[in-house]
Amino acid sequence: MLKIKEAVIVEGKYDKQRLQEFIDAPIITTSGFRVFKDKEKQELIRKLSKERGLLVMTDSDSAGFVIRNFLKGIVPESQIKHCYIPQIKGKEKRKDTPSKEGLLGVEGLSLDILREALIKSSVNVGQGSDLPQKELITKSDFFEMGLSGRENSALLRKKLMQELGLPTYLSSNALLEVINSLYTKQDILDKLKAM
Repeated sequence: MLKIKEAVIVEGKYDKQRLQEFIDAPIITTSGFRVFKDKEKQELIRKLSKERGLLVMTDSDSAGFVIRNFLKGIVPESQIKHCYIPQIKGKEKRKDTPSKEGLLGVEGLSLDILREALIKSSVNVGQGSDLPQKELITKSDFFEMGLSGRENSALLRKKLMQELGLPTYLSSNALLEVINSLYTKQDILDKLKAM
């Protein structure tokens, strides 16, 4: 597993699943063009960029470049790095037909090609101890805090997301990932106590 300091931004859930096979970092999807109108997602991306920096890894087709350019407009240039994947003709296994431009996206490329593209992007890659460590919040902690497995957990999570300025539609697993990217365990305990 490559441990990456930056939060990785990809277009869709299949891209995210592909990268999770070998990357240890928060991976956020734009849900394609939805990010253009999703103010909560934009705010999340800005927060991640300030805290960790961003690595944008969109497909090498025209849609990917439109999304990449949009992100360059909402995040300071100093907080964003770009990973460009090669333009390779083909079709993803899960699809019946090739994409409009006939190119493989992130999800369709081999792990070796993706790894090489990441290394070329000058991303901060570590092997565990190279990157700063902090105490991560676990699913058990979420339960103890009342954020999962309890009668009012969904309501408490939504209130916490609002307090933190995060998208309120995050699943509990996505919330856990984002919290571990942006906050310490003590930050969350303090926030819950103050609510």
